[in-house]
Amino acid sequence: MEEYPKSFSIKSWAEDDRPREKLLNKGKISLSDAELIAILIGSGNRTESAVDLSKRILQSVNNNLSELGRLSVADLTKFKGIGEAKAISIITALELGRRRRESEAMQKPVISSSKDVYELMQPVLGELGHEEFWVLYLSNSNKVISKQNISKGGITGTVVDSRIVFKHALEQLATSIVLCHNHPSGNLNPSDADIRLTKKIKEAGTVMDIKVLDHLIITEKEYYSFMDKGIL
Repeated sequence: MEEYPKSFSIKSWAEDDRPREKLLNKGKISLSDAELIAILIGSGNRTESAVDLSKRILQSVNNNLSELGRLSVADLTKFKGIGEAKAISIITALELGRRRRESEAMQKPVISSSKDVYELMQPVLGELGHEEFWVLYLSNSNKVISKQNISKGGITGTVVDSRIVFKHALEQLATSIVLCHNHPSGNLNPSDADIRLTKKIKEAGTVMDIKVLDHLIITEKEYYSFMDKGIL
């Protein structure tokens, strides 16, 4: 197998330029996103170092790590020097990061504002390429009892059965709920269907003495609160 040109061998770089050594000597915060990915993949190709290859991969998604997390093994292996094992390493690392954010959010299980709901549900919904509808079930003190996926749909919508929403509420003795769904398009504006569904579930909740506190539309970086906007 042909060796990399000497200029692309990490061992020939100055110590401060080697990602692993840089992490050890200066700490993880000193590394760029490309350098962190370079550590994951370990090597580049005949014409690029691991860092340069990582930079090129990042540039393909406008240096957006959330977009990178959406790439599949097939997408990543299109880059020369990225085989299946390296692609899996990148996907695994990004998924661990997403789960870490979700875990951190769950450590604050009391809901006091729409922002609390967004911080809890953004790691779940914010990066999906299809719509999903979730419900947070709360106790009398607004503590999160659980979060449940009610339905999954396509790019533009999902079907929600209000009976399933309240079945879970009764089973868990929830006194209030918060509705959440995502818009993969990034458009925060509620559709007519969103508004009708919210009113329907709110009316059903009134009969059952289960209050609908809010309904959030979630995108990757923003959210829309029906309560904050005075719609609910």
